[in-house]
Amino acid sequence: MSNNDSKKPEAIDQYTANVLQNGISRRSFLTRAAVGTGAVAFTGLSGGMASAATDDACQNAAKSSDGGATLEFMPKPKPISDRLIVSTQTFDVVVVGAGASGVPAALSAAENGAKVAVLQKQAIVVSQGNTGSGIDLANSDKAGVEAMVSRLMSDSAHRCHPELVREWAYNSGEAVSWVIDRAKKGGAQIVDQGTKVQHGIRGVTEHKLNFVTSFCGPKPYTTGDGMRDLAKVAEKAGVKFFFNMPAQQLIQDESGKVIGVIAKDRDGKYHKYLAKKGVILSSGDYQNNEAMCNFFIPDLKHFERKQMDRTGDGFSMAYWAGGVIEPIGHTKMLHDFDAGPASMCDMPFLAVNRKGNRFVNETVEMSLMNNYLRDAENAGNYSQVFDSNYMDQAANWPGKLYSPEEMKIYMPEDPAPKVGVFASQTNTYSANTLEELAVKLECDPKTFVANVKRYNELCKTGKDDDFGKPSSKMLPVVKAPFYGIHRRMRISTLCSGMLVDKNHQALDADGNKIGGLFVIGNLGGGFYGGVDYPLTVFGLSLGRCYTFGYLAGRYVAKL
Repeated sequence: MSNNDSKKPEAIDQYTANVLQNGISRRSFLTRAAVGTGAVAFTGLSGGMASAATDDACQNAAKSSDGGATLEFMPKPKPISDRLIVSTQTFDVVVVGAGASGVPAALSAAENGAKVAVLQKQAIVVSQGNTGSGIDLANSDKAGVEAMVSRLMSDSAHRCHPELVREWAYNSGEAVSWVIDRAKKGGAQIVDQGTKVQHGIRGVTEHKLNFVTSFCGPKPYTTGDGMRDLAKVAEKAGVKFFFNMPAQQLIQDESGKVIGVIAKDRDGKYHKYLAKKGVILSSGDYQNNEAMCNFFIPDLKHFERKQMDRTGDGFSMAYWAGGVIEPIGHTKMLHDFDAGPASMCDMPFLAVNRKGNRFVNETVEMSLMNNYLRDAENAGNYSQVFDSNYMDQAANWPGKLYSPEEMKIYMPEDPAPKVGVFASQTNTYSANTLEELAVKLECDPKTFVANVKRYNELCKTGKDDDFGKPSSKMLPVVKAPFYGIHRRMRISTLCSGMLVDKNHQALDADGNKIGGLFVIGNLGGGFYGGVDYPLTVFGLSLGRCYTFGYLAGRYVAKL
């Protein structure tokens, strides 16, 4: 494909048009900044960067505008002189970021005949989580698949790109199966759990719908370990990994086509990696970049971050290559399955905040609970509370109940070996009195007991006058021993990113393809749209990363 072909304008669909109107691109940001200082205003969605002023002039205007803080996390890079480059290597495909999308992309490209390099900021392959999902097309009805697409669109408040959701739906089973097969060859502890674990899809469709659900585990073995094992297979296929080699800048030719990457080693020396076919950015989210978080997700300032080194480097590189960042209100993932059984996280047991007050209709899913706990005092902390009758009373609730014996692995006070969980995150407790349980859950005992008493009174009447929970989900907390799961939600992942087309090629402010630049994983945009990550499909995030890595690697290799 020639660069002229890659830049050829196409009809812009409604989703892309909406992102262009509201997304963050060099032109859109600098336009607002220039207007704020009385400088020349740039308008319209065609014609590229206006020629009335240079990027530097606009940036100077932006610094003095009320939007100038944006440039704190998106500074214009200073060109790295060729005289500073100590080595140059040429590949067909260069992948930036070795994680759940980057490693599959590299292996997929190599299997399709490409010479591939992977640049990784850290010393090892890095990923997290355990489960990745895909639809088993051979054992699903098309009507069922489309119902799933429709549900995911609804989960995203209908703000995502249907084309990308369908790209996952119709390719994910193949991709996840491929990851399982290849990772096993590298020695990975990975299995297909099938459809059984997909509790959230109940009621989505009356038609046949089945899943391939990969599982890397049990903990402490995670997808990070699985991707490291997959990387071994990639290396045998000829992929070259360059660790401790963070990418600094994309290289573009005079037409704007991305032709390579400049990276810097631990000694501060620069290396150039040229790409004949394309560069695939898969460097992850920006949760550890405080300025970016304050701009894109300001309501989450009190939440802890679960990951490290997610500083948004890829966003900056793609942005300065002409890319467009999705509008403010990015999709975020906040749930913590290590505090107690994952299958019980959405069961509507009594919920109390850090002080011990009931605060919500407990039918709200865990993935949405963060919206009630944004303040500095609670900061994502709450507890589920139930009594010893829970196995009988909640037997028909969605999900899977764990018996008192099975829950011991989540209890720090029990000597049972903590197999399949991180011991540091085990926060499930039992007590013979409510006062004792309150202390273990770090609640005020007086407030906690008063709230449990009020809840029990409502259960007797069968009417939740406080929050309106259905009477069928009102279970009193009366019989000892009492149980509490202290859940501490942290930001796991931010799932919004750069505007791309169905082939994951980055688009500019006019909706044109940026030659040679592809974006996947949590740096890629358009797949989600709501402010909260949906848990309808268990393992959707990793399934999307595997699938889009698999597809992008194959596509770029064949250019």
